[in-house]
Amino acid sequence: MTTSIAIALLVFVFGTMIGSFLNVVIYRIPKGENIAFPASHCQHCHTPLKWYHNIPIISWLFLRGKCAFCHEPIAKQYPLVELFTGIIFVLLYFKLGLVWYLPFAALSFAALFALVMIDFKYMAVPDNVNFAALFFSLIQPDFLHAALYAAIAAGGLYFIGLLSSLLARRQAMGGADVIVAGTMGALLGFPNFFAALFLSAVLAIVPALIYRERGVPFVPFLAMATFIVYLYDTQTHQLLERLIYG
Repeated sequence: MTTSIAIALLVFVFGTMIGSFLNVVIYRIPKGENIAFPASHCQHCHTPLKWYHNIPIISWLFLRGKCAFCHEPIAKQYPLVELFTGIIFVLLYFKLGLVWYLPFAALSFAALFALVMIDFKYMAVPDNVNFAALFFSLIQPDFLHAALYAAIAAGGLYFIGLLSSLLARRQAMGGADVIVAGTMGALLGFPNFFAALFLSAVLAIVPALIYRERGVPFVPFLAMATFIVYLYDTQTHQLLERLIYG
């Protein structure tokens, strides 16, 4: 038990480090900036940060949420993204255990989390982050089945979107949704993929009604539903069997 908690703590720390990188991705990629250069700097005074200003969560708390140089506020998004990424990694560790493909599953969900933040903020889904999520989702013991499920899920959603666009005479589904569907298929397989699609629609109902004039992005709900079904895959499969077979 003590060993498991110690490993979970290490996984959490590693997750917060990935979360720190996700903050860079979330901030720079929508603006077309390089994620490696220049080095991390204050968004207000543009002063390069010291290494100890970039310690996930701790630095923000130590600096009381303000830049060490110009004392302008640092957005709460930074420690929250780091915290939630750490939590995602820990939950996946407790789900999968210390297996060789745990980092890849975690990185896939980390990329999906970045997509959630970017889509909510910019109503855009960068292809490079989207394909990163798909790539990492395929690195698992049963690669062939994962690739097959990804192809079927993405292809199926593409043809549904194409048919819907022809009937509605306007684009009904973006390419980003198709790529996310591929990631979902690889991570969940069938029939859990369909359960995640249904759950994502349920999660999106209330926000869609509240913001029906402005519209809401759908990728975040796909990502959230995928994570929930992935954590509770056995229970989801059992529920589907009861619904189908009684």
